[in-house]
Amino acid sequence: MAGLSPRRSGFTRRDPKATLAPDLVNRDFTAQGPNRLWVTDLTMIPTAEGPLWLSAIRDAFSRRAVARETSARADADLVLSSLEYALASREVEPGKLVHHADHGCQYTSIKLTTRLLRAGIEASMGSVGDSYDNALAENLWMLTKTECVRGRVFATRAEANLALFEYFDGFYNSRRIQKRLGYLSPIEFEEKHYAEQATAERANLKPR
Repeated sequence: MAGLSPRRSGFTRRDPKATLAPDLVNRDFTAQGPNRLWVTDLTMIPTAEGPLWLSAIRDAFSRRAVARETSARADADLVLSSLEYALASREVEPGKLVHHADHGCQYTSIKLTTRLLRAGIEASMGSVGDSYDNALAENLWMLTKTECVRGRVFATRAEANLALFEYFDGFYNSRRIQKRLGYLSPIEFEEKHYAEQATAERANLKPR
């Protein structure tokens, strides 16, 4: 498997009565370390059984997909399950992480906003219909559609889900090199960061 050129794709449905979080990102998708800025979005994978909705969370520092969940329904439970997956697998410091999404009703739901508050995570939202306000999440969908979905016909949701699992866990996170990461994969980039951090900490502990 190798990197290819992407195409755009995205889905947003807004609840006009919802309270919106401020945009804390302002299109600056940089972070000083892991678990400082997560971007998230939903997209649809077509299958012969019907749509399979994919929710993912991407760490802005390493570009790693830190969570991925699928469902036949694009509801608040789907995005909440993605958040729970990410929280279970990552070390998050309360008050240090921003969770950035669009104005989709799933992200303004009481279920999700309450969980973010309980975890000490700041909610951030870009505008509706502007891919630049959530460009890092949109880019992940472009890559996924180009490298995993394009040219394939999935007979069932289970078949599509397996293909997504193989893509994210078997290729994207571990082996897909990225120019912005110094031609490392997301996992390699994080490992390099933590190794350098450990070396710096040991150096600071040495007697002078």
